[in-house]
Amino acid sequence: MPDSPLDRFNAEPAARAEELLRACNAAPSFAPTVTAGRPYDSTQALVSRAEEVSRALPWTEVSTALAAHARIGDRMQGPSAEARTSREEQSGMTTAADSVRAAMVDGNRDYEEQFGHVFLIRAAGRSAEEMLVELHRRLRNDPETERAETTEQLAQITGLRVAGLLA
Repeated sequence: MPDSPLDRFNAEPAARAEELLRACNAAPSFAPTVTAGRPYDSTQALVSRAEEVSRALPWTEVSTALAAHARIGDRMQGPSAEARTSREEQSGMTTAADSVRAAMVDGNRDYEEQFGHVFLIRAAGRSAEEMLVELHRRLRNDPETERAETTEQLAQITGLRVAGLLA
């Protein structure tokens, strides 16, 4: 029987490993690509590979992954791994002032009108105010710059989620 969470992940049948990874990043090629790299010799190697694969995703797949993310300030409901993780990651919004929450709702609407997708930011470790400042800054981006920033945020979120699988 494998000893560590990494050993267990490496030993999982491919379908189960992919299922676990899909909760970290819903892009269609992400889970099969990362799973194909097993066995990983360290958690950091797995996290690094997950981030690398995420950064290399074509925009169509990033868009698919974005559809699985809640808006900042929205609380995903239900018992799914994605919903639980989203609630934990967005814990900085739970204590936000009503004015910050309202500004986030307005900013999310403006962002989605401008860029056509949900505003994605690595929320873990950030306060609501920090996320709001980033939202306003990124609203000044051109579409190409914003796609690059969104992809980087997806990679960071994915890395944290993959690390969490093995914690």
